[in-house]
Parts: sequence; C-alpha cells; structure tokens
Amino acid sequence: MLKEMLANVREKTPLIHNITNYVTVNDCANILLACGASPIMADDIGEVEEITSICTGLNINIGTLNERTIASMIAAGKKANELDHQTVLDPVGAGASKLRTQTAKELLEKVKFSVIRGNISEIKTLYLGSTSTKGVDADVADFINKENLPQTVKFAKEFAKETGSVIVITSAIDIVADAETAYCIYNGDPIMSRITGSGCQLSAMMAAYISANPGNTLQAALACVCAMGLCGEIAKERMGEKDGNSTYRNYLIDAVYNLSPEDLEKGARYEIG
Repeated sequence: MLKEMLANVREKTPLIHNITNYVTVNDCANILLACGASPIMADDIGEVEEITSICTGLNINIGTLNERTIASMIAAGKKANELDHQTVLDPVGAGASKLRTQTAKELLEKVKFSVIRGNISEIKTLYLGSTSTKGVDADVADFINKENLPQTVKFAKEFAKETGSVIVITSAIDIVADAETAYCIYNGDPIMSRITGSGCQLSAMMAAYISANPGNTLQAALACVCAMGLCGEIAKERMGEKDGNSTYRNYLIDAVYNLSPEDLEKGARYEIG
C-alpha cells in the first residue's frame, strides 16, 4: 500500500503552493524536489489565489506570522477549497502566542484542511483551547509514549471527527488518524528534533503525498510520515564521527531523494492504534 503512495508522487510530480515560514522555506522547497514533487513559494495577497489555482496542493505553515501573510493564507485556502485541492495546515507554535493561536483557529474556521499536522502541544491547543508549549517545540510533558498512547489516539480521532481532517501528530511515536482509524508509527530518530524544520519539511511533503493520491488521504499521510521517519533513520546511519546536525539535514534530504517505493514498504514500522 505505502509504495503506491510514493510511486504516485514520483509519477505525477504535483505542484505544491507553499505559504510557509522564512526560517525553513529553502528546506521545504528542497524536500519537495527530493520526494518527486515541485514547489512554488508565494505569499503576496496579489497573487496567492492565482498561484493556488495552477497547483494541486496547498501547504500553509504559520511559523513566522505577520498580518500581511494571514490574509494571504485565508485567501489561498478558500481558493484551494473552491477548486477541491488538497490542503495542509501546520500550526507552528500554536499556544505560544495569542496571534498564532487565534490565527490557527481562524484558519480552521474559514478553510477546510485535508490534513492538520503538528506536534502534540500544537494539536492539543487547537482541540482543547490551551496547553503548555516550549516556543515552537512540543512541551516535554506532552511527548507521546506507550503509557499515554491510547489516550492520545482517542483524542486524535475525536479531533479528526470534529474537523473532518486527517490529524497527524509527530512525537517519539507518530499518530496519523481520521475519525475511524489511527496508525501509530515508530520510524524516526531523536536527532530529527535537533535540526530546524524537520516538521516543516514533513508538512510540505505531506501536501505532495496527499495531492498525488486523491481519495486516499489517510493512507497517503501514513506513507508520508513513515517515509520521513525512515529517511531520518537512514540519514543517522550515514553520519560519521565529525558530522553534526547541519550535515544530518543534508543527509535527510538525500535519503528522501534516494528512497524507493520498495524501500518504504519494507522499512515502514507502524500498527493500527
């Protein structure tokens, strides 16, 4: 199942419109090229609807918010919905400030998202209204482990039912869920949290996977999360004694570029939650 999801990305080369943050915009573009998609970055209100119209997917990331881009995000999201395009919301830092939290909630009110992807603290903020965060990172108290996994799966399904979106929560154990089914993913490596933008890259790549697999959003999201985690493992294995997090970032993109559908099918580690 998973290999078909990646094969479709490589075959269809979906064009993805990104309104993302300027800290990781280059890495997001490169990860899309590496997985087989094509990126376009545009956030001016004068062109976002036009750009979205020529794409097959939209990735909205609120990591470096300002009043100008908020209007652009809403306009692009509405246009994507009008055209029945696939959409991803990455609510970076929701809960860390009123602006981020209010903007994420406004986006959910005005735009229908195919996938909402964030860390556990961000997703809890959107669903429960308040939680603790560590800037744009998940609070250590929120990390998903074997003990709290059943509770987190239940919460993810409930949020999916409320929003109509596939919910993707990334942590030590990743969760991909719709209202009926949840997958728990065990791929990945702790060093992925030591580079800026691994989550942003995942959201960009998510837009490519779901755009290339219309009608299979849950399975495409599962394949994407497994692929990113597996590539994180492959990149870690490649590191030498003198390599650090900067080198790891490049190895991660290389691993995504070189990942075959068969490698993904063989290396993915997940179970139904």
